[in-house]
Amino acid sequence: MHYAEACTWYGALTTTKLTGDTALEQALIARFAPILTPVGAAVIPPRAHVDDRVFGIVPLEIAMHGREGALPYLLLGKELSDKQWATTTTDGLTTEARYWVDDMYMITALQVQTFRATGDARYLDRAAQAMAAYLDKLQQPNGLFFHTATSPRYWGRGNGWFAAGMAELLRALPPKHSQYARIMNGYLKMMAALLRHQTAACMWQQLVDDESAQNWPETSSTGMFAFAMVTGVKNGWLPADPYGIAARKAWLALVQYLDANGNVRDVCVGTGEAATSGGGTSAATQTRYYLDRPRNVGDFHGQAPVLWTASALMRQEPSP
Repeated sequence: MHYAEACTWYGALTTTKLTGDTALEQALIARFAPILTPVGAAVIPPRAHVDDRVFGIVPLEIAMHGREGALPYLLLGKELSDKQWATTTTDGLTTEARYWVDDMYMITALQVQTFRATGDARYLDRAAQAMAAYLDKLQQPNGLFFHTATSPRYWGRGNGWFAAGMAELLRALPPKHSQYARIMNGYLKMMAALLRHQTAACMWQQLVDDESAQNWPETSSTGMFAFAMVTGVKNGWLPADPYGIAARKAWLALVQYLDANGNVRDVCVGTGEAATSGGGTSAATQTRYYLDRPRNVGDFHGQAPVLWTASALMRQEPSP
């Protein structure tokens, strides 16, 4: 199963729980049940890779819905989380860490979900340690993030993964945690940068900072940034003026991209780093690579953040 589908399933579960639609909630859980069988287990992504491990956020979310028979879901999610940290680098990070911006959702979401499901603080410590290391290495002076070191472009969804990952982590991280101040500082710096780059149409674009006529409003990044801002305002990390205003405008713009079946359009397709995926190494060819990416309708990369933002808008945030 692709990570984008897992992220959408997670968003569907959180949203449905908040709306109180028990029939749909049960259908989403029942859809997972065959995966717990020996035959169905083939669906579980097998690689020691952040994009595969993040699948664990789905069974962990199901386990937290409080229904009978939750233990197998909890054990599966926890197993994937523990496997992610089975081998570590000299600085204590998982060897799956690549220092790609995408990692800061894939790693963070899984470890934070395991903390939420188990109450074991070491999972939260893992996520915080990784986030602080990535902030130190990847955040640029303007507050944004290059896709990778060899593809120094401010790709929208890449930055979106980082924004969403920080928001998920900070929702769970106590202010007294040793890494809280570092992570909050990085989050606030990024949110300020995003505020500067929101377009007149209230969206964010495929390349966040590119002002050329070829740039285009991209829905998955807009959803991710809206999620991060809504979460920040609801938790009191961001002032409602201007961030709540910006987030509301982004949401109202984003839902205009939904069709009658709930499929969001203008979603950038799955995108590897420019340097190794045909974008070359020059600024011009890499920029062209990102701007020329195809746009999908109903792509899980876009469906997921729409659901995350819906959940954030409905959620009553408790204090950490």
